[in-house]
Amino acid sequence: MAEAEEKEEKKIIVDEDWKQEAQKEKEVLAAQEEVEKEKAQEQNEERGPLPPGNFAALISMLTTQALFALGLLQIKGQEKKEPDLAFAKYNIDMLETLDEKTKGNLTKEEEQILANTLNELRMGYVKIAE
Repeated sequence: MAEAEEKEEKKIIVDEDWKQEAQKEKEVLAAQEEVEKEKAQEQNEERGPLPPGNFAALISMLTTQALFALGLLQIKGQEKKEPDLAFAKYNIDMLETLDEKTKGNLTKEEEQILANTLNELRMGYVKIAE
């Protein structure tokens, strides 16, 4: 009977160890989540606030992608990449689609921004493609 009591006691110790281990894991995970949240906040602070989501921002986003694809924009410290004409053309085509689908629904300023952007990108594309 003394043996049975010892076995039960050992089970209790194992259960308590398991509970303690699970609690430690929870604490470690909570600490990791807190560190990740802080990193995300720091990154948001470093980049500054995002611009308003408007038509000009959409044009800017597609233009930036096209300029990267053409090799006209680079990230500091990275090797210069060969132009990806297919991807550049895709982004220019997306801007042309926006131009076609929004005719008559844009302000004069928006029309001008889009027209100028398309002209500049087309000229850049032709220059790089040669």
